Order: sequence, then C-alpha cells, then structure tokens
Amino acid sequence: MQDRIVRTCYRENATTIEEGQQILNNEMNRYNYHQVHSTTGEIPALRMAKAFEQGKSLFREFTLPVPFQSTKDIFCLRAERVVNPYRKISFQNVEFKVPGVPIREKVQLRIVPDDEMNLAEIRFWYKSQLVGIEKIKCSELKLVQF
Repeated sequence: MQDRIVRTCYRENATTIEEGQQILNNEMNRYNYHQVHSTTGEIPALRMAKAFEQGKSLFREFTLPVPFQSTKDIFCLRAERVVNPYRKISFQNVEFKVPGVPIREKVQLRIVPDDEMNLAEIRFWYKSQLVGIEKIKCSELKLVQF
C-alpha cells in the first residue's frame, strides 16, 4: 500500500500534505471497502463485519479493570518504591509524602507525563487504593524521552 500511495502521489503531482492525505484516504477506502483481498478472497470490511456477527473477532470494548479509576492508571509509566520511616518515598531524587501508608510497605507509582503542560502526574497506589496524586515539573524527573 505504501508503494501504491507514493506512486499515486507522483502521478497526480501531489505537492502538499493535504493532497497526500486525500490520496491516502482514497486508497484506504478502496482497499477496505472495494478490493478483494488476495489471501482471504474477501473484501476486508465485509470480512470484519462477518467476524463480529459470528463472534469470532478478538476486538473487545475497553473497560477499566477494577480498582483503577482512570486511563491514567493503565496507560502510564510505572515504578514501585518502599515507604521510609518518615512516610515518604524518593523517586528520581525527589521526595513525596504518602500519608496513610505504613512504613516499609511498597507503593506503586503510576506516572503520566503531559508534555504540553510540562508536568507529570504521579498517582500513588497502595493495596489497590489510590492514596495520593502529585504533580511535578517534567524537568525535575528524568523520564524516558521518545
């Protein structure tokens, strides 16, 4: 498909992103709704609809698993720390208070960076309970950069 899109862009003298996007949209529509697939012998959209009807699709509706409250608890960076005698933990040389958690117990950190705001939200979990939320500047944390 990628080769076909490049050749089509060349043939139609597409010079802008918008023109290339239109060609991509047309190609995806043709492939999904009109072209008979060489391996399956079926049109992909019809094959997918039939799989849904017969209950043979592996796609499932997304639901948050218990006890999580937000997608931030699922799609995040994760770490684990042990609470010190001052009821604090240290992460990337920054200390955080975790009240209500016994000393020497493990706390799960669920970290959600927000590049637009230059903040990271750290959600603290202890025994399947959300015990706190802190926001910190991303520059103070050495998070993975993509």
